[in-house]
Amino acid sequence: MSSEATRKSTLSVTSGLSRNAIIIRLEGELDVNALPILREHLQRIWELPAKSFLILDLGEVSFCDSMGMNELIDIMHRCEARGTRLLLGGVQGVMARVLSITGLRHAFEVFAVFDDALRMAVAPP
Repeated sequence: MSSEATRKSTLSVTSGLSRNAIIIRLEGELDVNALPILREHLQRIWELPAKSFLILDLGEVSFCDSMGMNELIDIMHRCEARGTRLLLGGVQGVMARVLSITGLRHAFEVFAVFDDALRMAVAPP
């Protein structure tokens, strides 16, 4: 077995609530090794009643591979099915490049600054 296959994830996932939004903060590498951690965390989120917004704070993501991008697409589809708007906040550096290179930049609602995504979610209707 290769060392890559046995490597532990370096992703940290935390979450919280802010009015009508669930906020999930990712820190570290969003890759194939991180998917079990992220999916376990998301499973608890999907069991909650749907909120109007789900904000992924990606400001501290240092790496993202194709499996990480696939997971973001799956999250987007799950949000659409629940009637939840997915906002990506803190999209700079690595994540901005990956979204641009893959052509997915316009598939998501992207905010360079996390606080801008949060303001969108908590603004009065």
